[in-house]
Amino acid sequence: MVGLTRWRSRPWRSAPASRGAWLMLGGAFAAFTVSAGLMHSYAIFLVAFIEQFRWSRAETSIAYSVSQLVAGASSPLAGALADRLGPRRLLLLGGSLLVLGLLASAFISALWQIILLYGVVMTIGANCLGLVVFVPLLSRHFVRRRGMAISIVQSANGFGRAASAPLVQLLISTLGWRETYFAQAAFMAAVVPLLATLFRRAARYPIAAERDPIPGASGPISLPSPEWSLGEAMRTRHFWLLFAVYLFTGLGSFLVSLHQLAFAVDRGFDKLYAAGVLGLGSFLAIAGTIFTGTLSDYIGRESSAILAYGISILGVVCALLITGPDQGWLLWLHACFFGLTWGARGPAITAKTADLFPGRQLGTILGVITIGSGIGSAAGSWAAGWIFDLSGSYRLAFMLSIAAYLCGCIAFWALRRPARR
Repeated sequence: MVGLTRWRSRPWRSAPASRGAWLMLGGAFAAFTVSAGLMHSYAIFLVAFIEQFRWSRAETSIAYSVSQLVAGASSPLAGALADRLGPRRLLLLGGSLLVLGLLASAFISALWQIILLYGVVMTIGANCLGLVVFVPLLSRHFVRRRGMAISIVQSANGFGRAASAPLVQLLISTLGWRETYFAQAAFMAAVVPLLATLFRRAARYPIAAERDPIPGASGPISLPSPEWSLGEAMRTRHFWLLFAVYLFTGLGSFLVSLHQLAFAVDRGFDKLYAAGVLGLGSFLAIAGTIFTGTLSDYIGRESSAILAYGISILGVVCALLITGPDQGWLLWLHACFFGLTWGARGPAITAKTADLFPGRQLGTILGVITIGSGIGSAAGSWAAGWIFDLSGSYRLAFMLSIAAYLCGCIAFWALRRPARR
């Protein structure tokens, strides 16, 4: 007993993540970058669809709203498959669905077709290359640096969004939107085999998982953390608070993000210029996401997330102040503040989920909670278009975005105490 006490009292350093873990982290970043870039490019296609088919803003937003609902609904399945099959097989499945959806989208002529292809086929494919697949795996191998690892993967969301906006707008302006879909399909078909090879290589290295730290102690304990089942998690208030955080965050973000380019064009800005400004602003999400995710390892998940909420609100306020194309500086401020924190709450939320509900069912638990994000994102995407069709302005939608972010702050702050069975 004395020997055990002495052993536990010794300073203990977790084993550094193996080369396989870092390769897996790099592969997850690359895969999520590609899928996020393809899916976020719909905001650029939205303007092209409105011009060619004369659909209303609400109608054109339906495909994106359906996509968010399908993403949320399919997340538990993707999380469960990730727990059982591993990331490489899901990558091959998801990549194939994305290529199929992109090729078929080049031939659309009716609204229901883009709803089916983008809202269902491509969304399920992108979910197989998303966070619910990679976060459970990485959270087991980067315990002490969980916030850092998740933030690196989450930053791929901003990187893909930033790169796709100006590039896709340039392709549409020069080639046409149908030809742009062909180009995206060819790119995806070339990238998927390379990513699959990277994950196969990562699997050759033994991955030593880090151990959970004792709160307030200098090192982690040797005993494993108690594992949570989905049923146990759902019986806690923390599960539903996390669900609310995801819902309000998705609602606040997508009341703005899908319609950013359309809003800027309505204010008189050139399409290519506005896409470039918003794309450059989105690049800041890479630094913002990594910073807030890593910061959450030191100051707490709650404080880090609330900081990100505050900066996002400031970005929305800047958009509300824009009245014409002569206020380009306000568009830049909106793009920078909103872009800086796009996805920046993600690492804190997903790391908090891993903190509260560790175990082999983390992928399933995270997938079910992500349904909240799907509902909020779907409602926000469609509601912003519907509000514009009724009022001719996005002002009310942007004000509702601020209110949703404030609700997310309150729900996240309530998570500061550990969950109890």
